[in-house]
Amino acid sequence: MTPDQLSSTIVHALTALSDAGTITLPDGVPTQVTVERPKVKEHGDYATNIALQLGKKAGMNPREFAQLLADQLATAEGVASAEIAGPGFLNIRVAAGAQGALAPQIVAAGASYGTSELYAGQKVNLEFVSANPTGPIHIGGVRWAAVGDSLGRILSAVGADVTREYYFNDHGVQIDRFARSLLADARGEDAPEDGYGGQYISDIAATVVAKVPGAAELPDDEALETFRSVGVDLMFAEIKASLHDFGVDFDVYFHENDLHESGAVDRAIARLDELGVMYDKDDARWLKTSEFGDDKDRVVIKSDGEPAYISGDLAYYLDKRERGFDRCLIMLGADHHGYVSRMMAMCAAFGDTPKVNLELLIGQMVNLVRDGQPLRMSKRAGTVITLEDLVDLIGVDASRYALARYSMDSTIDLDLDLWASQTSDNPVFYVQYAHARLSSILRNAGDLGVTIDESTFDPSLLVVEQEGALLRSLADYPKVVARAAELREPHRVARYLEDTASAFHTFYSVAHVLPKGDEEPSELHRARLMLVAATRQVIANGLDLLGVTAPERM
Repeated sequence: MTPDQLSSTIVHALTALSDAGTITLPDGVPTQVTVERPKVKEHGDYATNIALQLGKKAGMNPREFAQLLADQLATAEGVASAEIAGPGFLNIRVAAGAQGALAPQIVAAGASYGTSELYAGQKVNLEFVSANPTGPIHIGGVRWAAVGDSLGRILSAVGADVTREYYFNDHGVQIDRFARSLLADARGEDAPEDGYGGQYISDIAATVVAKVPGAAELPDDEALETFRSVGVDLMFAEIKASLHDFGVDFDVYFHENDLHESGAVDRAIARLDELGVMYDKDDARWLKTSEFGDDKDRVVIKSDGEPAYISGDLAYYLDKRERGFDRCLIMLGADHHGYVSRMMAMCAAFGDTPKVNLELLIGQMVNLVRDGQPLRMSKRAGTVITLEDLVDLIGVDASRYALARYSMDSTIDLDLDLWASQTSDNPVFYVQYAHARLSSILRNAGDLGVTIDESTFDPSLLVVEQEGALLRSLADYPKVVARAAELREPHRVARYLEDTASAFHTFYSVAHVLPKGDEEPSELHRARLMLVAATRQVIANGLDLLGVTAPERM
């Protein structure tokens, strides 16, 4: 029995009491009741405070209300007991048969277990990474690659129509600096003072020369344009390839330069003009962002007629909304924290709802530690650790899991020695090992001729406490996925997997799953094997949401 199923059971009990006239609820019977795992496991399988919420509304003492509900639940299928605690809490124990019945349901559902229609019908534009195309993806961008892709998977799992989008900042001074750095390297000159360094600059410069022989000898303007166009394309291709190897692919690669060349900026300003939120002052065009929560108004078109930086944001946001996206989620680094108020004001200026139509997720820094010391230098990029550096050090699975395992608003100190180790101290190894062990049990069962069959499965045999704890953990999975989607927190899935792996290892240490020696397979063996199959499915599903493999053998 899942928490949602128990919630429905409680709703039915309340409905029965209301229909019988035993209780009177002015607002009617709620359609859903919150049930949670109690902090102290001895208190029961689940707990609810619904009597505290409804008791006074029904004109009753909450404990009196709780007693009526407990008596009604005592007759409900799947409920072993309901006990009152404190001022009116209900501690509920689920019957072994009802609890165990979840295992074959999970096996039958397969990869769809944990999915829902929570966000069905919603089109979500999820923009993440969006690194400047002037160098390899640095460690901060790698965090967004892992977290963003996982969030996209989670949102899809709850029914959203997700489009992953990468915004290439290919318009502005950073591209000029990149082109000048490439040209200087090709000519054997020192890098510009404000330019980029590292082996990758030399590699790309050499490739440009190989593609366009004599490019470095062209007149300055022509040479610079050649290194700009060819070099940026090469950098784009390298970024895409690196992300693909990391298991991250995008549906849309949007170029900032297109906004300025397509007239999108002018269209956005015209729309804001129609809405009456633009004005002229000091030969410039301003947006009334202060009326929508920003600390001041923002210049959109400067006095020299050139568009200000926010003009691109305006055009890009409107473009997304015109493409039909209900929600626009943008992941940004900690250095963008100051942009939140102006971006939300921009959203409101278009007549939209901040934090609904537009959400900004701010992430913190990642520090790498090896041998107890900070790791700062890249062999190739020179000054920053890149995606390739991290993968070389600990692999794709460990990198993705480690970066998605922590709340986005917390700084991470990744111990590379730990994440490269093959021990239970390494969280990703611990979870993957559980999956491999579960797979091994099922393979051995097949060798012994022991199979699982829902038609002969007896859930009432799963009465050992460790079996119940594992079943309750499996029952929590859909709720964990839903909360991870609602709160935009993929780390909830990772932490859940570790807890479930722990529950499995504890179960396996006390439960005799397969027959030994000449022992004949029993219905208990088959029941436990069904639980093993269900556990493997849940761990595989959770790892998939994180973009991490679920190995059959380790």
